[in-house]
Order: sequence, then C-alpha cells, then structure tokens
Amino acid sequence: MAVRGYTRAEILPEIPTVGIGMLGYAFMGRAHSSAFKTMPYTMWPPPAMPNLHAICGRSERAVREAAIRYGFEGFYTDWHQLVRDPEIQVFDNTGPNNLHAEPCIEAAQQGKHVLCEKPVARTAEEAKEMLDAVERSGVKHMVGFNYRFVPALHLMSDLIETGQLGEIRHFRGTYLQDWIASPDQPMVWRLNADVAGSGALGDLGTHTVDLARWLVGEIGAVSGISKTFIRERPLGGDSGERGTVTVDDAVAVLLEFRNGAIGTLEATRFATGRKNHHTIEVNGSRGSVRFDLERLNELEYYSEDDAPNVRGFHDVLVTEQNHPFYAFWWPPGHTIGWEHTFVNEIYHFLRCIAHDEPVAPHGATFEDGYRNALILDAIAESSRTGRRVHLT
Repeated sequence: MAVRGYTRAEILPEIPTVGIGMLGYAFMGRAHSSAFKTMPYTMWPPPAMPNLHAICGRSERAVREAAIRYGFEGFYTDWHQLVRDPEIQVFDNTGPNNLHAEPCIEAAQQGKHVLCEKPVARTAEEAKEMLDAVERSGVKHMVGFNYRFVPALHLMSDLIETGQLGEIRHFRGTYLQDWIASPDQPMVWRLNADVAGSGALGDLGTHTVDLARWLVGEIGAVSGISKTFIRERPLGGDSGERGTVTVDDAVAVLLEFRNGAIGTLEATRFATGRKNHHTIEVNGSRGSVRFDLERLNELEYYSEDDAPNVRGFHDVLVTEQNHPFYAFWWPPGHTIGWEHTFVNEIYHFLRCIAHDEPVAPHGATFEDGYRNALILDAIAESSRTGRRVHLT
C-alpha cells in the first residue's frame, strides 16, 4: 500500500523558510553548513527552516564543489552578487577577517540579517562601521562566538548571574594551541596582519575576551605583552621563497574589570602539545567554576555551601534535560561535541529572526563585537607602549 507523503508546509505551515547566503567555504563554512542542516530536525519544530540558497568564494571550481558538498542550491564568485540576491534573507560571513566589514555592511544595507564569524573586524574602527550599518538597517546581527552556546559555559553563566558564586573576584582564561610552533609551517592568511588584523590575539584571545565580558562584566583596563617567535616562514611550494609574519604569536594580559574583579588572559599558538586547550575559571566569594573546552560536557564546581566533609571541586556532567540546550539533545550522559555548539548558535539566531527577539544577552551582537575589538586594540596598544591602557 502506497502512503502519501506530506510536505513540511502542510504539517507546520507557520514555520517560515529563510534563505541563507554564505561567504566562505573552508573550516568555518563547513561548520556552519553542518549546523544549518542539523538544526531543523534536532530543534523540532524549528523556529525557521533554513534554505541553503547560495555560497560564495573566489575560486569557481572550489566553490562549485563546496556547493555540492554542503548542499547549497547555487554559488557565486562575487560577494556583491551574493548579498544582492533577493532570495537571501540571512548573510552568513565565514570568510577571512579582511572580508568581514565591507560584505557585512553591504548585506545590512540590502536588508539581510547578518551572522559574522569572529573577530567581527580587524580593528575597532572597522567594527564600529559594521555596528552602525546594522543598527541603521534594523536587521538582526550576531557575531559567531559559539562558545556562548556550550551547555557547560551557559550553565556557568547561570551560576554567576544567579549569585551562587557570590561576589566575583577572579577571572582566568587561557587559549593554547600549537599548530604553528614548527618553523616549517608555511605562511597562511592568519599570519598576515593586513588580512587577519592580529594573530593569537584576534584568533584565540577574542574568544576569551568575549567570555570574560559575558561572564564577569565590562573590562576597564588592560596591561598586555605580545611576542612573535618566528618572523619568517616558507610561502609554500618549491620556490624556496619566504614571507614575513606580521602578527603576534602569543599574548599575555592582565585585566581589570569595572566591577572590581581582576583577571588574566593568555593566548598562544606555540604551546607545544596543546591542540585546542581553552580553559575558563571564575572565582567568587562563595564558590568557583572551571571549564576546559577539551572536556566540553563537563564543569568543575566548588561551593562554600557544601558540607565541610565534602567541600571541594565537583565534576558536573552537563547533559541533564534541565541543563542549557539539552532539552533538544540526547538522554543524560549522552554527550555532544564541538560542532553542536554551532547548531545551538544557529537555532538561537534564527529564533531571534523568526520571533523578533533580541540576540543579546545570550548571543553576541555587533555591539559585543565592537566592544571586544576595543579591548583587543587596547591590548595591542599596551604591548606596543609598555603601558597600561584604560578603556572608556
């Protein structure tokens, strides 16, 4: 007996379809594409049904292949055509940092909602132009700080916000990788200041700065030092030519928060043996929490309210149905991975669009991206001058 199929529109006609246009098809393009495809059947019923309309990149052969691989209906090799396509309602920018400002500004002017990968811009000046553009257009806007959508970090935020740690006194953040520690690692765009803006500071430190602001509050002053360990690298191929590294390889920073807390930040791509070691610790007058990205489903928690004979850090497995985002996922003890943070992020952004809800405070807006860029610029200035820099 044949059974008639039903379309989604027949069953849930109230779910809008949102056309997605994506710039970039590499590492982040793959992560975002996976999230757009996973979100609707995981967060069912979804707030909106993403339609992967078009993807854009400079190489026709590569972007054509990406469109087939990721499931986009078509492709462009000119981002101007992408952002002007009337079938696109959401512009997702996963391109290199030097292609963040102009395409996002143009997309906002075309009335597209804008999701842009971090850091939102190479400088605070660029970030402010982007913020002004989205605010003038009245579109929804979000920066891809996906770690806000890690259930354990969201739980950490809840513990701090509800006062369970007491008065917050310390923030400690490290982001350690080792992928460029070898002098034989060829030049890539992330080592070029004209394209990237900065090195470990903007690539890794931007995540830690965002979490510091989100968890503890605004930063009032910074003292930073940066270092470039290897100043020349091979350009690749057989030419033997070398290029100049124009970004930092590592940074170490002292932070002073406006609420009186103090903190430290370290970011490097030269910590041999560390692959994606991002740790966050917050100490309060009544308790502490610590998170390690390489143990993404866990949160270490200490409370002064525990009985004296059991007082100490407890390892909490953040997979319960009442934990953040877990109502959509698996039974307790069944963990999620790094790629699923993007699913949570995409769900949040599309919900904000479909229901006209604010992106902040759970998501990072372009305002957050601008404030983040101001802090990164201040850290770079402190490193150049050897002086403490106050933020206004």
